[in-house]
Amino acid sequence: MRTYGQYCPIARGAEIFAERWTPVIIRNLYLGCGNFGEILQGAPGLSRTLLAQRLKQLERLGIVESAPKSEGRGHHYELTSAGHDLFKVCVSLGEWGAAWLEIAPEHLDPFVALWSMCNMLRRDRLPDGRVVIRFDFTGRPRGSERYWLLIEHADTEICKTYPGVDEDLYVTAEAEAFVKWHAGQLSWAEAVREDRIRLHGPSWLVRAFPTWNAKSAFAHIKPVARRPSGSGVTAPRRPSATARRN
Repeated sequence: MRTYGQYCPIARGAEIFAERWTPVIIRNLYLGCGNFGEILQGAPGLSRTLLAQRLKQLERLGIVESAPKSEGRGHHYELTSAGHDLFKVCVSLGEWGAAWLEIAPEHLDPFVALWSMCNMLRRDRLPDGRVVIRFDFTGRPRGSERYWLLIEHADTEICKTYPGVDEDLYVTAEAEAFVKWHAGQLSWAEAVREDRIRLHGPSWLVRAFPTWNAKSAFAHIKPVARRPSGSGVTAPRRPSATARRN
């Protein structure tokens, strides 16, 4: 692990927190991803080798602890008290990002939004029986992407290949619209009215589906106004001298 060589707590903390993928791993553990595969699924692009290295590092630092599974192979991972405190830094970072950073085209991975939605579902509103939903996402650089969401007894599973059971509901959505709907930046009514999200299936499922989404934990944060011609972080407008006197 690289070091800044400074006693400053910000520098020492950044040596851990600013390592690539560490905040995402902390986030996934906080959301209840307890095994290696679950953590990996919520971090597309993270290799198995690097995840194993990060978990060992976080265990060594006392941020994560693990124990062999009671059944089967592998380990169960969870945050320690230090890890839960570190997640508070993740929350602060998320609040800053939601307020100051725009969702750029490279952030429009619909799988991540679908995975996040599954961790934020309103479980009390889910149907009792099994429901299989197929998602076709358009507007991606490599063409459309297809996933399946299986819901049964309030448990969820995302499949990247056909699960072998009939679909109950079909969702066709622009990736941008789906991501921004989950992020709280686009209303369901607006997305449907503009034909950016379309549902096909039984009427009760069509009506119920949007009510399951509890949205991002940062959906309540309003983005700070930015200069139309600029990009990235910009300072909010300062009131004029007249306005300050008033």
